[in-house]
Formats: sequence, structure tokens, C-alpha cells
Amino acid sequence: MTTTTSAPAGNSLRRAISGKLLFLFILGDVLGAGIYALVGVLAGEVGGAIWVPLLVALLLALLTASSYAELVTKYPKAGGAAVFAQRAFNRPLVSFLVGFSMLAAGVTSVAGLALAFSGDYLGALVDVPPLPAALVFLVLVALLNARGIKDSLRANVVMTVIEVGGLLLVVALAAVVLGRGDGSPGRVVEFSADQAPVAGILAAAVLAFYSFVGFETSANVAEEAVDPSRTYPRALFGGLAVAGLVYVLVGLAVSTAVAPEQIAGSDGPLLEVVRVADVGMPGWVYSLIALIAVANGALLTAIMCSRLTYGMATEGLLPPVLGRVLPHRRTPWVAIVVTTLVSMALVASGDLATLAATVVLLLLFVFIATNVAVLVLRRDRVEHRHFRAPTVLPVLGVVSCVALLTQQEAGVWVRALVLLAIGVVLFLVTRRASRRPAAAR
Repeated sequence: MTTTTSAPAGNSLRRAISGKLLFLFILGDVLGAGIYALVGVLAGEVGGAIWVPLLVALLLALLTASSYAELVTKYPKAGGAAVFAQRAFNRPLVSFLVGFSMLAAGVTSVAGLALAFSGDYLGALVDVPPLPAALVFLVLVALLNARGIKDSLRANVVMTVIEVGGLLLVVALAAVVLGRGDGSPGRVVEFSADQAPVAGILAAAVLAFYSFVGFETSANVAEEAVDPSRTYPRALFGGLAVAGLVYVLVGLAVSTAVAPEQIAGSDGPLLEVVRVADVGMPGWVYSLIALIAVANGALLTAIMCSRLTYGMATEGLLPPVLGRVLPHRRTPWVAIVVTTLVSMALVASGDLATLAATVVLLLLFVFIATNVAVLVLRRDRVEHRHFRAPTVLPVLGVVSCVALLTQQEAGVWVRALVLLAIGVVLFLVTRRASRRPAAAR
């Protein structure tokens, strides 16, 4: 069977993302604010061997990434996991819940990043009330998003370079510490005495996995990519590989320069490396780098949310009004406005820590659906060439996601199920509203 999908010519998105911009999009989204805060937590779980759970998390992420590479190159349309689920399972409720899980995770992440931006990082530079600062930040992100994907990704190029530079700076400072004889390279193979190494690695890998999520958002800009069948797999695997290499180097550097008990539980673990190196760099400089990392993650996730909303609207899973685009910019302006307002509401509600854990759980649901979808859709053929993952990879992807789900706490499960219940209600209301015009005729 041959399947083709195309949006109406007057309401389609502009193909403006080159392979290099797509690579930087993925790299910038993966290299988000997580690594700047999670290194201390990882040290508390595994001790000095911080690089081990980071490497394990990279391998787990690559399993699901292979499924995304096949499906995105096979169906290069905005909407991502929701579109894949619709094609594979042909169950509107299932498709909606997959898309809703992704969307709920995305808008919550944007809200969380806005709170992170307006918190201690910004407070180190200027004294402003956190809540108004977060709301203004979201407005600025929305305006840049509405300007167009090309302008947004140009900003991403600059911010990604700064992000990567900040992490490589930590590696260089650790080398300075080691060079003058103050570091301890033996710590990189030392595990925490509080629990067995395997248990510590598994618990830390769940946390480290959060640092690699973000690659899935690239599926929602495939419709705007140039020759996605060729450029997407290279950008996806290249972006994850570079991010993984940087993360492992940072893990090795932090363990070498600073004792794990010194950074365990720290909100700014990388600042400890700057302090120990003592090369005359003021702390506010690294705070600024962290702010840029947070802003970059928020921008890229906001782009994903708006494109996912647009894609679900064009598939009939959300009201058609959400599929409207600006005449000249060709950006989904209604979707941008709505997702920004939802993020603003979440910012006002606070409780960042509990929502962040729920984000991971929701994304694991999405990843399971995507790994299953790639197997189901093997019977569906398209006219163009596309990437094909070895069958064992999506199977292992499902197993890995289930394993990570078993590590989540009961409270996180409750919150996720409540969100999914809200999604079911929204789905039923949308379906009922769409049937009224037909009944009237």
C-alpha cells in the first residue's frame, strides 16, 4: 500500500530548515538546562562515576531515536508521535492521548524552564520578581517563535554555541585543576558506598535520561526540513552522539575536579568546578551561560508545542482553528498563542519539582507508542526512500522505556494519570463539538 500525505498548499509550513540547522536544533534541545543541574544529583546516586549513567542513558535514548528516524523520514509531517500513532493504530482516542501526553509534557517543560530562568540564575544578575519575569520571558519566546522557524533557529545557533562552550569550559577548568595536582582522576571509577553499583547506575540513569530527552521534538519540525529523508537521520544521531560525548566529558571533568559529596544535591554543581579552579572567573558569568541554556531549551520546546498542536489540528484531533498560519510568516500563530497561555497558567501554579517528574513519565508513554508504531507501520509503504531501523532496536526501545517506568514513584503515576484523564475529557468534548455541525446539516 502506498501512502501519501500533504497539507493544503495554502496552509502548509515553509521548508526552511537545512541539515545543519536541524543538527543544531537537536543538539540545542538535548543540551538543555538539565545537565547544568543534574550532575550533583547523579553524584549523590553513583558517587564519582557520573559518566556511567550518562552513557547508559545515551544508549537507551538511541534505541527510541532509531524509531523516530524511521517514522520521521517515512512521514515527514508536523505532528510527530500523534501522527505516527494515528497511522499505526487508527484509534482516535489513542492518537489523541499520545499527542496530548507529548503536548502536556512540552508546555509543562516550557513553564518549568520559565521558572528556572526567573529564579536564582536571573537573581544573580538582576533583582526582579520571579513570576512577572517568567511571564515576560514566555511572551518573548512566543514572539520569536511567531517570527518564523528560520529566525528561531538562527537564535538557536548562537545559544547552542554558548551552551556547548559553557560545558566545554567546565572540562577545561577541570584540566587546570588536574594539571596543578589538585584533582583526583581515580574518582571517576568510584561508586557510592550507600548502595550496590548496579542499583545506583539504574536509579541515576533514569535521571540522566531526562538530560537526553528533547530529540523527539525534532519530529514536529520535519515538515519544515529540507530533504528530511536524507538530513534527518544524520542530524538526529549526530546531535545525540555529540551531546553524549559532551555529557560524558563533563561527568569525567566534574568527578576529577570536585569530590562527589561536595556537589551531591547542589543546585549549581558546575559552579563548584569554577570555584575550585579559581582562575578569576566571576560566578555571574556562568550564571549567564546557564540562563542562555535555559532560554534555548524553552524556545525549542515552545516550537515543538506549537507545531505539535498545529499537526494535531490538521489531523482532526484538535479544533481546526489551531491549524491556522500567518499569511506571510507561515507560522502556526493560533497554536503559539494557545500553548503560551497554557504555559503561563502552569507558571502561575508553581510546583516545578513535581511537574518535572511527571514530564518524564508522560514522555515514556510517548516513546513506547512510537516504538510500537514503527513495527506496526512496517506493512505501510511510501513512494520515497527512508531510514529503516533494525527490528531489534524498537523492541529494545519498548523494553527500556518499561524498565524506566518501573523506577517512577507512585505520586508521579497519580499525577500523570490525572493529566491523561483530563486529556480524555478534552478529547470527548472536541469530538462532540465536531459532530454538531454534521448533525445540523
